[in-house]
Amino acid sequence: AIHSVFLYHAIQNGLTMGIVNAGQLEIYDEIPAALREKVEDVVLNRTPHGTDALLAIADDYKGGGATKEVENEEWRSLPVEKRLEHALVKGITAFIVEDTEACRQQCARPIEVIEGPLMNGMNVVGDLFGAGKMFLPQVVKSARVMKQAVAHLIPFIEAEKGDKPEAKGKILMATVKGDVHDIGKNIVGVVLGCNGYDIVDLGVMVPAEKILQTAREQNCDIIGLSGLITPSLDEMVHVAREMQRQDFHLPLMIGGATTSKAHTAVKIEPKYSNDAVIYVTDASRAVGVATQLLSKELKPGFVEKTRQDYVEVRERTANRSARTERLSYAQAVASKPQYDWASYQPAVPSFTGVKVLDDIDLRKLAEYIDWTPFFISWDLAGKFPRILTDEVVGEAATALYQDAREMLDKLIDEKLISARAVFGFWPANQVADDDIEVYAQDGQALATLHHLRQQTIKPDGKPNLSLADFVAPKASGVTDYVGGFITTAGIGAEEVAKAYQDKGDDYSSIMVKALADRLAEACAEWLHEQVRKEYWGYARDEQLDNEALIKEQYSGIRPAPGYPACPDHTEKETLFRLLDGTGIGQTGPSGVFLTEHFAMFPAAAVSGWYFAHPQAQYFAVGKVDKDQIERYSARKGQDISVSERWLAPNLGYDS
Repeated sequence: AIHSVFLYHAIQNGLTMGIVNAGQLEIYDEIPAALREKVEDVVLNRTPHGTDALLAIADDYKGGGATKEVENEEWRSLPVEKRLEHALVKGITAFIVEDTEACRQQCARPIEVIEGPLMNGMNVVGDLFGAGKMFLPQVVKSARVMKQAVAHLIPFIEAEKGDKPEAKGKILMATVKGDVHDIGKNIVGVVLGCNGYDIVDLGVMVPAEKILQTAREQNCDIIGLSGLITPSLDEMVHVAREMQRQDFHLPLMIGGATTSKAHTAVKIEPKYSNDAVIYVTDASRAVGVATQLLSKELKPGFVEKTRQDYVEVRERTANRSARTERLSYAQAVASKPQYDWASYQPAVPSFTGVKVLDDIDLRKLAEYIDWTPFFISWDLAGKFPRILTDEVVGEAATALYQDAREMLDKLIDEKLISARAVFGFWPANQVADDDIEVYAQDGQALATLHHLRQQTIKPDGKPNLSLADFVAPKASGVTDYVGGFITTAGIGAEEVAKAYQDKGDDYSSIMVKALADRLAEACAEWLHEQVRKEYWGYARDEQLDNEALIKEQYSGIRPAPGYPACPDHTEKETLFRLLDGTGIGQTGPSGVFLTEHFAMFPAAAVSGWYFAHPQAQYFAVGKVDKDQIERYSARKGQDISVSERWLAPNLGYDS
């Protein structure tokens, strides 16, 4: 309230710039009158006793706003239109059906409630969001209020055969074929819906044919594609190519964690020239992009500027590729790290083969959560726990964290979701440059793990790394070991999230999925600690707190296929066959299956390899050249075009 009163009067008196905590701003007219008067006494120095008077009532307004008693006394006495606006801005659902019904009684037609006070309230939400005074979690809460109000009105609208409110435009959204991740897509959909757009959400793993067929049948104005795993990038290229082939004339919006402006400019836009292809960085940009794409006045200039921007990106990318020099693959192999294998004594796991851990204690896993990515998934940037006191997003982050802890307790106490892990260890040796051969207990080869090596020229004689370096070569005569794991905390999560979504509660639905993701990663972190201390036992005396674990200050690594040290997603198939005995689309003991694009379902799942060598470290393979891809393809026994497809982001040449 102090921030808001200060800013209001400063602007009234001609201040053109000021520094305030945007996260703590209240709407001036919604500050309870008693509080506003005392704050103005202090800010405007109207009375020598202003500070004492403000402190006297401060306890009634702790926690960033009025207590429920005072708040109810104030805003509940407002006209019903203002009560609806207040509920939308504050995300309050307690009275929304009651107030919506009261407003309906005052209107000639139920549709007028939506087109009038409800949309007016959402316009306020949109303005505050655009001005950086509201943040994504608050907007999603506002959407929950709006949906409950609309749900109450729909039967009355249908009873009089009334029309639904006219949308600004219809946007189809889908996570592309082979990908199961949808948290970001769902948040973007909610934000667009809050701003008056009709959203056709096809969900996850949607093939191009269904996307394009639905877009035609539903007369959509924009197609939006989302994806998290790197194979989704190629699928987006395929959708763009199909849109061109089928003569579509709709804008295409691209978003998702692995997408980028560069990939959109270099790979996707050249495949579709009938309309705009726009990379959307995050949910906060989606409304502005959609608005410009559907505006006859704004679209031409926006599209032309974007196209020129993409031309520059392509030129920079081409110039950078032309300038970059790398070692030949033979030189990179010669530059591998040299270890004294003759005197190396590998740690021996307590068992070989596979073990299953079912119904893992979620309360224990919660202690291992890294909360920073949780806030990032809600577009709140900052490191936990500092984000809770951040000058800009602190208040929104704190409220989100409190809601998350409440939902986490509910999920755990009511046993709504469960966690499971499958992990194992096998004798292994490095073979054929950068491969690792895995053996059964009798010495028979079970599988070959294929890895890539850095080809970047390193300064100061630093080695060019491959994960195969951390396992003793077969020629050394040393029996070494590797491990693997699959963890999930998503068992039941999809059902819980859908139940909330069916009730119009997108906020809780997204919250469940975001928490399940964090618990799955926490399960991987917890299991790795058990492996280091007990099952493999090479770090029995380790004493690290959760912050140290997050900073990866432990010995040994757990790299995941599809990530920087082993970027080939197809290697998950070998991992799942060793641990789960399953192939694509099959579910084994882990409760997780692989899609045809090697995404894991449930989405709240983590998998990877275990390496125990004391010099093992995380690294990025980076760009590689054709000489390595040719060798890699030969070792895998597949056509080079297949390797190039799955490793497209790592190719240092045009395929």
